Amino acid sequence: MKKIAACAIAVGACLTLAGPAPIVAQSGQGQLPSPLPLSLGLRERGSSVTGAFEGWYHTKDGGMTLLVGYMNRNSKQEFDIPVGPNNRIEPGGPDMGQPTHFQSGRQWGIFTIKLPKDFGDKKLTWTIVANGFTNAITLHTKQDYILEPFEDPANKNTPPMLKFSATGAGVSGPPEGFAASLTAVVGEPLPLTIWATDEPAKVNNFSTFGPPAAAGAKPSGPPVPTLKWSQFRGPGTVTFEPFNPKVDREKNNEAAAKATFSAPGEYILRVQANDSTGEGGGGFQCCWTNAHVKVTVKAATQ
Repeated sequence: MKKIAACAIAVGACLTLAGPAPIVAQSGQGQLPSPLPLSLGLRERGSSVTGAFEGWYHTKDGGMTLLVGYMNRNSKQEFDIPVGPNNRIEPGGPDMGQPTHFQSGRQWGIFTIKLPKDFGDKKLTWTIVANGFTNAITLHTKQDYILEPFEDPANKNTPPMLKFSATGAGVSGPPEGFAASLTAVVGEPLPLTIWATDEPAKVNNFSTFGPPAAAGAKPSGPPVPTLKWSQFRGPGTVTFEPFNPKVDREKNNEAAAKATFSAPGEYILRVQANDSTGEGGGGFQCCWTNAHVKVTVKAATQ
């Protein structure tokens, strides 16, 4: 029951406070996850952006962490909305680590908010203003919305593991802090190399491996995640080449890409690794990994 309820909130119930075409709040009770949540109002341009509260989970130190994504209903319009009146989390904000660059479509579990242990039944509100629409969602710790993003309780599946150096420590699951800190120069491609691995589900993992291999066929080996890079924050634009690098089994599961920055300043990049469950873990918030990378970009020398 808790899992279904958590997925209901992942659909992204919201309240439209202003705008030319009000969007009805969707409670989602008893609904299964949708591959295209918040579909009302989708268009190429001119529609809204809404935060999506995925749920919350316990941390190892006994604390609580909120998991949040968003839905940009514009298929051909991205936004840069600085932290402030049009992109704020309250009380306590306006800056609580939310994105300032908004890609098209549904982005799952892209940032977290670590709560103080005395948070109790308090609530936060994330407000986003885009194209004249003001949308707000409530973030809370109601028991119906508790998540288990580090292991699927049904089949014991776990998120992919990402390393930012060949021998470094790995990260998996929702983002916490910065997985790496890099420096770059405007206009000069910055190498982005990660090592990505995944483990199959430990129970009923037929869908992960597929049908048994034919007699004499070479084993395919453990599964590898699919990757994609995107901009999370930054004063300029970021171009990735490619944005979805392939994991090379022959190079110790290395995946190489490059990022080029249009302006100096502080940037945050996001890399997402999906296993066979796909975007947002199929709506159940396991098992995928999001990691943030901080990049300090300097002006090009003359």
